[in-house]
Amino acid sequence: MSDVTEASSFVRGMNKTYDLLCRVCLVLAGTALVVMTLMFAWLVFGRYVLNDTPTWVEQVSHLLLMVIAFLGAAVGVKQDTHLSVVFFRSVVPTWLRTAFVFMTDLLMASFGALMFWFGLELTMFKWKSLIPLIQVPEGLRSLPLTICGALVFLFSIGHLIQLLRGRDSRKDSIE
Repeated sequence: MSDVTEASSFVRGMNKTYDLLCRVCLVLAGTALVVMTLMFAWLVFGRYVLNDTPTWVEQVSHLLLMVIAFLGAAVGVKQDTHLSVVFFRSVVPTWLRTAFVFMTDLLMASFGALMFWFGLELTMFKWKSLIPLIQVPEGLRSLPLTICGALVFLFSIGHLIQLLRGRDSRKDSIE
């Protein structure tokens, strides 16, 4: 098998894996959003109808909010829907726009690696203490940050590979 064919099959496999990871993140974040909505409905019902406020809702909702925010951010990087300022990229020549996109992807990969590294340290540091009222490890609060960092790194590297192969399909990157 030639090097080009091996590279193409690697990239296809990488894209399928990244698409699967993206779908899993979307399902998890969407499920967390639905669960959080149901929990707040139970909170309101408990407070105003039963006159017995469930105290665990606030702590669990913090955990779910971390899942929603960080997994959603990772999906935004993969699908190129995250907040970005493209004004400068849209007014410069194509060759300079490509350089800007490359630098952005490189910075995003670096940022994701740092998020992963320091998120992992924080998760391990906090794992032995428990969250009050729900008695689960405190490290669960920073675990979505760690996972998001790893995904941002992987997705940014995937964008860089596509860009270097001349196959970048993002709308504002290369015309």
